[in-house]
Amino acid sequence: MTKTAQHTAAPEAGTTEQSAPRSPRRRILLIAVAAFVILSLAALVLGGSLFNPAAATTSEPTLTATQIIPLVILVLMFIIATKWPLNIGVMGLVASFGVGYFMLGMTDREILADFPATIVLTIIGVTYFFSMAQRNGTIDIIVQTCVRLVRGKTMVLPWVFFLLAAALTSLGTFSPAAVALLAPAAIGFAYESRIHPVVMGAFIINGAHAGGFSPLSVAGVLVHNIAEENGFPISQGGLFIASFAVNFILSVLTIAVFALLGRLHEGGTGQAIDLDTSKTTRPHGQQILTLVLILVMLVCTLGFRMPIGFVALSAGLLLALINIKEHQSFIGGISWSTVLLVAGMITYVSLLQHVGVIDTLAEQALALGAPLLIALVLCYVIGVGSAFASSTALLTAFIPLAGPLLATSSLSASGTVAALAIAATVVDVSPFSTDGALVVANTPEDDRQRVYRQLMIYAGAIVLAAPILAWALLVPTGIM
Repeated sequence: MTKTAQHTAAPEAGTTEQSAPRSPRRRILLIAVAAFVILSLAALVLGGSLFNPAAATTSEPTLTATQIIPLVILVLMFIIATKWPLNIGVMGLVASFGVGYFMLGMTDREILADFPATIVLTIIGVTYFFSMAQRNGTIDIIVQTCVRLVRGKTMVLPWVFFLLAAALTSLGTFSPAAVALLAPAAIGFAYESRIHPVVMGAFIINGAHAGGFSPLSVAGVLVHNIAEENGFPISQGGLFIASFAVNFILSVLTIAVFALLGRLHEGGTGQAIDLDTSKTTRPHGQQILTLVLILVMLVCTLGFRMPIGFVALSAGLLLALINIKEHQSFIGGISWSTVLLVAGMITYVSLLQHVGVIDTLAEQALALGAPLLIALVLCYVIGVGSAFASSTALLTAFIPLAGPLLATSSLSASGTVAALAIAATVVDVSPFSTDGALVVANTPEDDRQRVYRQLMIYAGAIVLAAPILAWALLVPTGIM
C-alpha cells in the first residue's frame, strides 16, 4: 500500500478504522447495528412460529443448545470486532478450537478439515505480487498516464479513477489496497478541480467494488468457492458483470443527486493540493517486466484456467529474484490480516455447518414463506452489518444461509448470491470501514471533519438504497 497525502499509513485489508474523532453517534450506531443483527437472528429463529402459527405445530426444527452456543459466540465475535480493532479471523480460529475441541470432542485435524487452503494461497499470491507492483512504481505510472490523457476535462476525472480502481481490483488487488493507492491523487485532483471530495471518494470506492468480484480477484474466488462448497455453483462472469453494473449505476446516481443538490462542483474549505502531472515517467526495467507479467497472469488464469494463487506467486518470485535486496519488504506486503480473517471465519462457519446451525436457521427462515422477502432481509442484514464490520467475514457467514433457500425455491443462485455479495461491499463507503476511512484520511486536515460528516450521510443513503437496488435488479428478475 502507498502512503496517503498526509503521510497516513493505510490500514490493512480486513480491518476497520475511524479517521475522525470519536463521537456519541458512533456508539449509538454500534449499539444499533448490534441490536439489528441480534433481532434479525431472533426473527429467523422465532419467525416461523410468530408469523406462521400453523407451521409451529408441525415438526419444524429448532436450535439445540449445541447449536445456540456457537451461534451466540459468532454474534459476540462480530460485536467485539466492530467495537475494537481485533481481527475476527483470529477469534474465529480460537472459537473453532474451543467449540470443536471442548464441546464437540473433535481433533485438530477434524477442526481444520475445511481450512480454505486455496483461498489463502490466492490472497498470499496476489498481495505478494501487487505489493511489488506498487513499490517499484508500476501502479503510479499507470495512474499518471491515465490522468494525463484527460487533463483539463474535469468531469471525466471521477470516471478515470473509477475505471482505474476497477482494473486494479479485477486483477487481484484488494479494494482497500486499491483505494489506498489511488486516494491521494484522486482527492488531490478533486480539490484542484473543485469536485466535491465525497463524490471523488465514492467513485474510487465504487470502482474498487465494481472490479472486486472478477474471476481473478480474491473476493470473486472466495464467493465462488463458498457457493460451490454449499452445493449451488454460481457464474463467476455473471457475478463480475452484476457487481460492475450495480456500482456503475450507483456512481451515475451519485453524480445526478449531487448535481441536483448543487454540490457537485465544490472543493470545500481546504486548500487545493498541488499535484504535478506534467511529468509522466516512462516505464523502465522492473516496471516494464511488471506490466508484462500482469498480461501473462491474465492469459494464464483466464485463457488456460491456471490457479491465480500459484501464477501470482510465480510472477512475484520472478520480480523478487531481480530485486533480491528488497525481498523482505515484499513479504511484508502480503495481507496477513486478511489471510487470518478469511481462514478463521471460513473454518468457524464450517464448524457451524457441521453442528447443523446453518441448516436449522435456513429452515426457520423458510418457514416465513416468501423466498423473495427472505432474500431482501438477508441483503439488508448483510448490508447494515458490513457498514461497520468486515464485509468478507459477513459473506462467509451469510452465503451458506442461501443454500436451503435456493434449494426449495425458484430463485437464481447466481442472482441471489450476487445480490448478497454486492450488498455486503457497496456500503464500504462508510467512514467506519477501511475504504471510507482512507478517503477521509486523504482530505486536508482543515476540511476533514466536514468531509467525514458528509461521507457519513452519503453512506447512510447507500445503506438504505443499495441492498434493495441489488435485490431488485438481480433476484426477482432472474436475469442471471
